[in-house]
Amino acid sequence: MFVAILLLTGADQIIKIWAIENLKGQPSKEFISFGNTKILNLTYLENDGALFGSFAGMRWVLTCVTAVLMVFCVYYMIRHKKEILTLVSMGLIVSGALGNIIDRLFRNGRVVDYFDVQFMDFAIFNFADCCVVVGVILFLIQMLFFDFRKTDNKKETAEKNE
Repeated sequence: MFVAILLLTGADQIIKIWAIENLKGQPSKEFISFGNTKILNLTYLENDGALFGSFAGMRWVLTCVTAVLMVFCVYYMIRHKKEILTLVSMGLIVSGALGNIIDRLFRNGRVVDYFDVQFMDFAIFNFADCCVVVGVILFLIQMLFFDFRKTDNKKETAEKNE
């Protein structure tokens, strides 16, 4: 899983380098559309905050909180190394967090964003953000649908043995 984390983080950084070289200083570029309906544009943005620009200018707070969350995710991965969905979800979260923490440390505290949703009013985001969101969704699925079943099965087994 750690190789996958490095590959996803590397992909994130390569895409960001591409965005800097090809989108910075340029107008928004249409990326995905269906007929006349624009779905997704590529728009260069440097974000010094977090979700929807929250905590703007708080580089070190965001960096420290992200680092602590990454350590927790790695610890959780190691403790639950036999649960594939947990490994994948934590791996995605760590990959995205690492991609964005690299930006905060080496790009003057700013994260490079480029995906611009057009069909609704939404934040501009990047591949690392996608990894985090998908990882959190998978983790929630794990917690809601799989972990509770283990607990229920243990209760049923205990009740049968009594």
